[in-house]
Amino acid sequence: MLCDLLTEAGFQYTKVLPTDGAPGVFATFDAGSPRTVGVYFLYDVKQFDPAEWSSPPLVGEIVEKPDLGKVMIGRGAWNSKGPQMAFLAALHALRAAGLNPPVNLVLVADGEEEICSPHFPQIVGDSEVVAALSKCKEIFLPWPAQSPEGDVEILLGTKGWVELELTASTERWGRGAKDDIHSSHKAELDSAVWHLVKALNTLVSEDGNDPAIDDWFENVVPLTERQKELVSKKVATTSEGDVKNRFGVQCWVRDLSYYDAMERLASKPTVNIQGLIAGYTGPGGNTVLPNKATAKLDLRLVPNQTGEEAVVKIKAHLAKRGFGDVEVKSITLDPHEIDEDSTLIKAAIATYESEGLLVNLWPRSGGSWPGAIFSRPPISLAAGGFGTGHGGRAHAPDEYYVIEAINPKLRGMAESTLSYISFLFALAET
Repeated sequence: MLCDLLTEAGFQYTKVLPTDGAPGVFATFDAGSPRTVGVYFLYDVKQFDPAEWSSPPLVGEIVEKPDLGKVMIGRGAWNSKGPQMAFLAALHALRAAGLNPPVNLVLVADGEEEICSPHFPQIVGDSEVVAALSKCKEIFLPWPAQSPEGDVEILLGTKGWVELELTASTERWGRGAKDDIHSSHKAELDSAVWHLVKALNTLVSEDGNDPAIDDWFENVVPLTERQKELVSKKVATTSEGDVKNRFGVQCWVRDLSYYDAMERLASKPTVNIQGLIAGYTGPGGNTVLPNKATAKLDLRLVPNQTGEEAVVKIKAHLAKRGFGDVEVKSITLDPHEIDEDSTLIKAAIATYESEGLLVNLWPRSGGSWPGAIFSRPPISLAAGGFGTGHGGRAHAPDEYYVIEAINPKLRGMAESTLSYISFLFALAET
């Protein structure tokens, strides 16, 4: 389907690239330009429970949202199918005007971004893809970078990501009963669930807010003075109340100030429990002593941590405390950074400012994408995002993307389409 969409938008060459997991897509658009630019897409989305949505998550209904205007509600509407379709609409618009894009395009698409892109290096490492990307200086992800108030945030990097699954079982532990057993036996038998809970407790500080893994901060690079300056500027130019309302925040961790909370967001690695699975979770009780428990975690990394280093340290930390039997499964992405003097960032700033938008630079996103796969050798490209427009509730029920905005400073989908055209021309001139 993605190959068809790209062909319809003018790409002359598309190819599905198989991997050991989900396939990727590679495409090129030869516009006859001396300048070539890379584009990154993801075609996967996160899971959803339709019962939690006000509108069916795969229908893509257009609804009125108070204070924003017309929005599309649907899984992936913001992250990242809305902005990706706005980018393709830009290519359609150019062709309808009898024009080629001002730059050639090399596009690579990931089908596993939402699960840490475990096989994406196979796509980027394909010899045909490497040769095409070698003609680029940068690669960008279409992204709706505006807040509801209309200001723009440019991310100068992203945190790394470790997706973990920790499983404690009585069989691997060599204690307790090998199968689930009546809970009355707890008096005489060990519990795999408590074993996992105790292991998890060692990973964080007493309040659960700081990693406590041995040597975890060994390679962590603190924020530079310039990065702290960017945090101060954001705090000075945004409303703490608006930010709290947008995300439903009641208070910052440890009741910190707005500045201190934002500095932590930019600078600190994290250990988060996504979910716990153990025993009986249906209605009522079931008096069971489970033989297995699993925790799903995600850890965010900052420069100069690596995913490989993180997994080694976690395993050593657990083993040292008597939890070496806990099974550890992992997928990792490294953190990455982009120079604010890069052609991508210069073109982005020029485009935003030409539209009269307030621009904030931010040291790094608290989230992750596989930018490091592009920025490290042998590809070595400046990798970041660009786009106007706004969306929200990524990965949550009622995810949305603004189609027609009430706020004149906020771009709807049509205006975002025009922004992508302006951005391509800015890249051609940079």
